[in-house]
Amino acid sequence: MLMAYPTNLKHQKDGLILVAFPDVPEALTEAKTVSEALHEAQDALLAALGGYINTRRPIPSPSKLKRGQRLVFLPPLPAAKLALYQAMRDSNLTNVALGKRLKITEAAVRRLIDLDHRSHIGQVEEALTALGKRLVVEIEKAA
Repeated sequence: MLMAYPTNLKHQKDGLILVAFPDVPEALTEAKTVSEALHEAQDALLAALGGYINTRRPIPSPSKLKRGQRLVFLPPLPAAKLALYQAMRDSNLTNVALGKRLKITEAAVRRLIDLDHRSHIGQVEEALTALGKRLVVEIEKAA
């Protein structure tokens, strides 16, 4: 699953650019320039998706990019954490149950799905493997 969400940039009367995500309506921000708006967009998206985890809601799948929209890519570690959280939801697996599989505490599992915690990518990858998932990283030329 590509962890990149389309965003709409709308120029406001006050000169600021409003950033909104059709798939994640809670993620809103604004900035003075397009460059700043796209940078702020990633932070807004991560904060909103972290809220989905905290409230135990499913992570929305990114929709197809439409004309005039821009893609906002998630950094690799948070993207992997979101995939782990969603795989746990899809498997109806609790933090405690995953912890038992991995031989770690429930608190350690909580940290693995906490977008603000600096987990090691290898730990997240191991947890994904325990759920029958494989972490794949793709490198492509920047736009």
